[in-house]
Amino acid sequence: MTKSKWNFRNVKWEYYIWLLYMPYNISLYFPIKSAMDVLWITMCLAFLAVYIWAAEKPEWQKISIPLEILITGTFTIFNHNFYMMVFTAWQVAFLMAGKPRKYIIAFFMSYYAILLVGIIEITILFPIPMTTNQDAGIFGNVMGMAFPIISPIMSYTFAVSIRYRRKMRQDNRRLETIVRRGERERIARDLHDTLGQSFSMITVKTELAKKLLEKGSNQVASELEDIASTSRSNLQLVRQIVNDLHRQSLSEALFIQGKNLANARIFMVTEGENEAADWPTEVQNDFAAVIVEAVTNIVRHAKARTVQIQFKHDEDGYQIEVQDDGHAQTFIRPGSNGITGMQERMRAKNGQFNIEQNKIGTRVTFNLPEEQS
Repeated sequence: MTKSKWNFRNVKWEYYIWLLYMPYNISLYFPIKSAMDVLWITMCLAFLAVYIWAAEKPEWQKISIPLEILITGTFTIFNHNFYMMVFTAWQVAFLMAGKPRKYIIAFFMSYYAILLVGIIEITILFPIPMTTNQDAGIFGNVMGMAFPIISPIMSYTFAVSIRYRRKMRQDNRRLETIVRRGERERIARDLHDTLGQSFSMITVKTELAKKLLEKGSNQVASELEDIASTSRSNLQLVRQIVNDLHRQSLSEALFIQGKNLANARIFMVTEGENEAADWPTEVQNDFAAVIVEAVTNIVRHAKARTVQIQFKHDEDGYQIEVQDDGHAQTFIRPGSNGITGMQERMRAKNGQFNIEQNKIGTRVTFNLPEEQS
């Protein structure tokens, strides 16, 4: 049986980061003055062991989590150390994300019940003296209790947010897989519908030419010529299919560039994208290339927060407008290869390219004539 090696990357840092505050809690019982100090230090060590157990062994959490709550609850009720509950609030509430609702409710009820008992107890045992500093004393107690009260809510919300982002990333990866599979299926259909029939015809003609050759017929040459002609047509067809595979649709370009913008913390908004998905393949391929250039320039130089891309089609042709809210003076740079590349692409297709500054930031416009279709 092989043992799994410990991997530094597998450490659940979101659970252990809060233990940075643990030395402070242990230091409260130093220097040791009584047997009770030894007991509470031992309880702290037991808490650390259970804390790690709950984080590393999910299959034992039905035991480790209640035990952890019991230990920190003991600190709260019998030692009036409310900050030990904070560790449980952040770790257990984080672990509760994705659990059945009954476990989440049970945790929050037990947590706040212990906290309430501790608050009532400390209020009775240590009432705030009626002095001129009463308001300051109340304020200090309220602020001291605020963090233990809001910690589980904050931790649970944070955990749910992380799970949502992870799910979004998983969905994106699944979407990419589906897109690739759909493309493979499309290629398979194209090959079957075009090359499949042609190769079947070549096979039939080859068998016919073989029989005619055996009979010494004069039709062999014409049949062989037909075979050669069909082969050349198939070769040209294969090249056309390969060229089409290298083309990038607007949807593919927007999918990839949207991820690049998101990584740069730039929000992308599109208008008319669904209609543009039906534009001619040649037009989409040309526009996809310049969108890549435009987005690359925005990510590198514009320092924008939002990018809006509009797609329009009328009697004058096809148009794409890219508007960002960044710093225009750093976007337009003399001799920029990106801008030069966009200009050349549009000119090669008898299109137009325009870039200008406005009140929002920088607007780049691409136009292609109708005959491009």
